[in-house]
Amino acid sequence: MQIDRMAERLVAMMCTDHQGADAQCRSCPLVVSVLPQAGRLLSKANTPEVLSAVHSPASTGAVGRSQRRLRVYCQGQQADPLGGTPTPSGATPGGSMAMSYNSKDEVDGGPPCAPGGAAKNRRPDNTAFKQQRLPAWQPILTAGTVLPTFFIIGLIFIPIGIGIFVTSNNIREIEIDYTGIDPSSPCNKCLSRNVTPCICTINFTLEQSFEGNVFMYYGLSNFYQNHRRYVKSRDDSQLNGDPTALLVSKMMKYENVVSMKQSANSEGSIYEKMLNYTLELFLVVNGSYSTAIPLKKKGIAWWTDKNVKFRNPPGEGSLEERFKDTTKPVNWVKPVYLLDSDQDNNGFINEDFIVWMRTAALPTFRKLYRLIERKSNLHPTLPAGDYFLNITYNYPVHSFDGRKRMILSTISWMGGKNPFLGIAYITTGSISFLLGVVLLVINHKYRNSSNTADITI
Repeated sequence: MQIDRMAERLVAMMCTDHQGADAQCRSCPLVVSVLPQAGRLLSKANTPEVLSAVHSPASTGAVGRSQRRLRVYCQGQQADPLGGTPTPSGATPGGSMAMSYNSKDEVDGGPPCAPGGAAKNRRPDNTAFKQQRLPAWQPILTAGTVLPTFFIIGLIFIPIGIGIFVTSNNIREIEIDYTGIDPSSPCNKCLSRNVTPCICTINFTLEQSFEGNVFMYYGLSNFYQNHRRYVKSRDDSQLNGDPTALLVSKMMKYENVVSMKQSANSEGSIYEKMLNYTLELFLVVNGSYSTAIPLKKKGIAWWTDKNVKFRNPPGEGSLEERFKDTTKPVNWVKPVYLLDSDQDNNGFINEDFIVWMRTAALPTFRKLYRLIERKSNLHPTLPAGDYFLNITYNYPVHSFDGRKRMILSTISWMGGKNPFLGIAYITTGSISFLLGVVLLVINHKYRNSSNTADITI
């Protein structure tokens, strides 16, 4: 029986021991994988004739060409006990060859091949993932889904922004600049290094009372505390109380340091620039005398900094003995072991020192200096009236066009005074609502029009 030429091109068979056109493929452990069309053709043919035609020299070239279009897989075959042609899996031994197609068999390389079988194909596996047949969801944007989204965003964001903006405006805050650049400023005399120490007084008035706890900050402008060389002058091992790091410094050295053993508190630009001045606040009562406002100096540093990152050198002696053979930075009035009379706030665990050592990211920043706690619910923490600020000025900043200021501020559930977040919410909500209105008008105008060519974007 003559095999159809179409079936010859579709059938691809490999034999490990091919010995001629009439030889039986006794040692071939292969089963031919064919397309459904070839299966229907071959199911009508007699198996011996099919094998004879396939093994004929004329079909050898067709096999090579068809291998580029079909995938041949090695599957287990059981040889005929009588020595006949091996029976393929899924085929009837004495009848026609039953050909079937299974998409799951189209995988990279197919089942494990016997020695000398077909090599693996580099085609990706026939899986949903590799063939990009995974289920997917793509939203269909229509006026019924887009317009409500714009209006909902606007109706949610605008009230939130108004609430945040009003909360920020309810925070009381006042800034006092004491740089001293203005000749009429009381602190102008402190710009000269010949006046040491320099004390100046600035008068100001609170128009409104400050309720609740009040936070006193000192602020700096045009001061790049995150500069690479500035930050490199810091040694965290020394700040953590490591005795070996304390005596062998890796930071910049100053000419007037006479000790052979350089320490963290005698070197480093970041230590030298510590704002070691004092601020004192007084309330003027009846215009005749003043009363000092109590300022709390503990509790201004982060707990992790105070109890983990910053530690004094270990030892049994006094703090001065543990800092032996070290000297203070040039601009410091006191050495590090005399920063405070309270031993729980002295040395490297001094909270003013810790706050300063937490470097700021931007050139204009503020750092917490003192806390003014509320003592009575019946009276404001800082009543409206006249005040004056005494400043011990030790660090001029005019050489790099810097500015210094003192800030008094209350806080709320969202932190300090910052209207930006509220403005951002209001702006986003307003733009979204406006876009919704514009799109609603466009949809209403062109909804029933079959010709949309006149719509311009």
